[in-house]
Amino acid sequence: MGSDGDWQAIEDVVVDILDRRGVTPLKLGGDFSASGHRVISAKLVKNGRLDLEADEARFVDESIYKKWMRLPLLAGDVIVTSEAPLGELAYLSKDADWCLGQRLFALRPRANVIDGRFLYYALQTQAVRADLEGRASGTTVLGIRQAELRKVLVPVLSIDVQRDVGGFLGSLDDRIDNLRQTNATLEAIAQALFKSWFVDFDPVRAKVEGREPEGMDAATAALFPSDFEDSELGPIPGGWAAGTVGDITTLNASKWTSKKHPSTVRYVDLSGVTRNRIETCTEFDFDAAPSRAHNHLREGDTIVGTVRPGNRAYAYIHEPEENLTGSTGFAVLSPNTPGLSSFVYLASTSDEAIERLANLADGAAYPAVRPGVVADAPCTLPSGCVMEAFAQIATPLLEGIAKNNARAVALAALRDTLLPRLISGKLLLPDAEALLD
Repeated sequence: MGSDGDWQAIEDVVVDILDRRGVTPLKLGGDFSASGHRVISAKLVKNGRLDLEADEARFVDESIYKKWMRLPLLAGDVIVTSEAPLGELAYLSKDADWCLGQRLFALRPRANVIDGRFLYYALQTQAVRADLEGRASGTTVLGIRQAELRKVLVPVLSIDVQRDVGGFLGSLDDRIDNLRQTNATLEAIAQALFKSWFVDFDPVRAKVEGREPEGMDAATAALFPSDFEDSELGPIPGGWAAGTVGDITTLNASKWTSKKHPSTVRYVDLSGVTRNRIETCTEFDFDAAPSRAHNHLREGDTIVGTVRPGNRAYAYIHEPEENLTGSTGFAVLSPNTPGLSSFVYLASTSDEAIERLANLADGAAYPAVRPGVVADAPCTLPSGCVMEAFAQIATPLLEGIAKNNARAVALAALRDTLLPRLISGKLLLPDAEALLD
């Protein structure tokens, strides 16, 4: 056991499969609470990680937690979704005092038999996923019982090789996570600046109160008015206008047609976009592309998902390939001049803008808004000189995010190429490290 080429059942390489499906606070004599221990569900497991912002947070108190989790989640555990969708994964790098909720298993690796990270990556290989799906059942929703999950075969190399391989692949994921964390910071800075200037009007309020505006030089401060006037949006800075995003954009400006189109398209669907990240992009011959592949995406465009807008499928487009194409499920906002691009993105993707769309979405099973509703987002339109000053600060932030996203996509592609060969033992780690250099 443990030599290159071994395949063993999951039940032989783990010490336990934590399975608390069906457990609820009510069954344990309690209820959810306002704070305490987070309850995680399959909705939070996506793209190889736990996204704690993907669903509304639910908690239980200490007494319910102790009844719910007889064994706590530990560093090295691998989370696996049992259905809807089947086989989504997350690796726990540290202990977590969470409750394992709906549609989730946690695999606890057997020490010195299989490394947790290695198991996490092994479960992503085509051969293991085929075995997992082959043991599942269901027609409309594919799911797997614990008894069948135990039989799924995984490759087992020597433990030292497993640790090295898991560590190497994990380092790539760490680099991707660092880029995303950097982007989250850049996005927060851009949104905070937008809110300060164009929602809270902090520089104008400071001048009205006889103070110098904070965080800017005197030349920039001089661009802001020192009074307010009434408008349909309420008091706004003097000389500015109450309007909508549509006043400074063209909606769905460029579309492919049967007569004008590239030979191939790089297609972006709603499911491949989240919070200013284009996660997946699929190339098709134009004639074989999905029927919704018609929106030509260009430099400086903002795309906002119109179906289930609360899912935050939006992104800023920077340095796109000429054939980048968005689903008609996006509202594509093209700024009337390049200097408006950062303002348009931030105005149409703020928390308030997304909440507005979610509240206006029609349809129980398929809640959606018309693209025009996205363009109708209300906003205060500043003077041209203030807009230009804002663009000089905000646009480099958004372009930096886009470049980091491109680096993350490249790293993920390299990881996915190397993963099956490393897990199978067909590619040695020094050779993989050389490819990375």
